[in-house]
Amino acid sequence: MFRLVLLLTVVTLAAGARLPPPRLDGKIVGGKPVKIEEYPYQVSLQSYGSHICGGSILGPNKILTAAHCTSGSSASSLSIRHSSTYRGSEGVVIKVASIAQNPAYNPFTTSDDVSVLTLAESIKDSDIGKPIAMVEATAAEGGRAAVCTGWGTLSSGGSSPLQLQAVDVEEVDRKECNKSYDGRITDTMICFASPGKDSCQGDSGGPLVVGDKQVGIVSWGRGCARPDYPGVYAHVAPLRKFIDKNL
Repeated sequence: MFRLVLLLTVVTLAAGARLPPPRLDGKIVGGKPVKIEEYPYQVSLQSYGSHICGGSILGPNKILTAAHCTSGSSASSLSIRHSSTYRGSEGVVIKVASIAQNPAYNPFTTSDDVSVLTLAESIKDSDIGKPIAMVEATAAEGGRAAVCTGWGTLSSGGSSPLQLQAVDVEEVDRKECNKSYDGRITDTMICFASPGKDSCQGDSGGPLVVGDKQVGIVSWGRGCARPDYPGVYAHVAPLRKFIDKNL
């Protein structure tokens, strides 16, 4: 993932623009340790056997993640670990057979930040490994409470726990979030935050869930849990057309 960060930095400097950094290395701030039985749709996306991002199970052989997690990667370099509370052990590892990355994904704005992975084998449905439903394409925004899950450090620059973490966040008004980010919030983004709580780098690609439906994918943000900068998530509702096409 370092190469991706470096590439984005070089491109940014060349363009003379200030770009929002994607959340590449997976961190939950202000959360609590949980077990996979509580969030059986959560998976770890791995590159050459090392955790790089989160993801969610959509079907027996389909995984939803962020486009910035797959950009520049070959399917042969990726695998997922499912049915595990712990980031690097237990559960089952399955190789990725193919990557459907949204062609509309824009690395400069992080808009349309979604990929659908097809696995080489199917996941056997169980209490610790099962699909999550997606929010309807027509779902209304506003006033929602959500939970975000992932592995990673508990604070910016801190140590990474092995156990899955979960954090509760609240939806932030689109206009307010857009103002915080100087107009960078597109229709394929939504914002959630709570004081001292946030997803962070490396939770990237992981699920943001309201009730029993996934509404977002961890995407980007300025810092982690900063009061003036909510977490920004890929907005599943308007991305359903692309996702459904690749299921």
